[in-house]
Amino acid sequence: MRDAGILADEDIGALFEAGRLIAARPLDGDQIQPASLDLRLGRIAYRVRASFLPGPKNTVVEKLDRLKLHEIDLSQGAVLETGCVYIVPLLESLELPQEISASANPKSSTGRLDIFTRVMTDHAQEFDKMPAGYHGPLYLEVSPRTFPIVVRTGSRLSQIRFRKGNAGLDETALAVLHENEVLVASETPNISGGGIALSVDLENGPDGLAGYRGKHHTAVVDVDKKAQHDILDFWEPIYTRGNGYLILDPDEFYILVSREAVHVPPLYAAEMTPFDPLVGEFRVHYAGFFDPGFGHSSAGGSGSRAVLEVRSHEVPFILDHGQIVGRLIFEHMLRRPQALYGTDLGSNYQAQGLKLSKHFRV
Repeated sequence: MRDAGILADEDIGALFEAGRLIAARPLDGDQIQPASLDLRLGRIAYRVRASFLPGPKNTVVEKLDRLKLHEIDLSQGAVLETGCVYIVPLLESLELPQEISASANPKSSTGRLDIFTRVMTDHAQEFDKMPAGYHGPLYLEVSPRTFPIVVRTGSRLSQIRFRKGNAGLDETALAVLHENEVLVASETPNISGGGIALSVDLENGPDGLAGYRGKHHTAVVDVDKKAQHDILDFWEPIYTRGNGYLILDPDEFYILVSREAVHVPPLYAAEMTPFDPLVGEFRVHYAGFFDPGFGHSSAGGSGSRAVLEVRSHEVPFILDHGQIVGRLIFEHMLRRPQALYGTDLGSNYQAQGLKLSKHFRV
């Protein structure tokens, strides 16, 4: 076992057993993932006027007392509307050891529904970061951007990853790992900025399909139900017609796919940087965690392409086939997970190409 790295499933379970992770009700059977823990919504959602951070002098509850507009009972399910901001206390809380820190990210299905989520802690000065030794509750900011959603107590929109020390690979180590393991299927890998680049595929989809754009004024999506909705009721297919580019309209939401297949070896975890100002005025990949075994051949992957959740900012932007859209950073695991992403878990997105979330019928 390494001195620094991402905690694997076995270590996350040990945090619960030691009282370092606390849940208000028993864990779901599949809640612990190979390198992360799914977080569950609590009983109440607070509609607030605007997003906020508590800051070093306040708890989240103290800020909510001033900013909340009304409370919504989630115990029987409720609709969260687009364009609104909600704060939801989570069922999980932390009593982290001094050597363990954590970070959070939306789950893959959350990102593919364009649900903007961020985890907050008391006295936080930034989102999605839990400092080493943090003791206290967790809260989730939820803001559906394209589709209204149905959620309930226990719904899982976000995930948390725990780390000991500095687990990241520098560019030299990343180049060596790529040489040995082929992290992205590229003849000339671009390794810079602490990560390895991914580019967008706009030419190789079936029948010229390049991606999907989310429709407005749709029905609600129940986040806990699979294969419930017809794709065309929520998505407009996009075809490039052989021209090799796509114009992103401001504030529209797109599902695209990487040109390269991605491989995360069992002893590593990866994360895609959510926005890189060096590559254009758009945000890519709300849901950034790639678990050990993603695209790994022994876990049923043989390379899996990364689905890209893309939103342009402020101005229209021309995206060309093969253009770099983001970077994957890799971190060491403390140990190999007991179950890898893919066949071990029946994961939804192993061996994927261009694929919408699990909520839509294929």
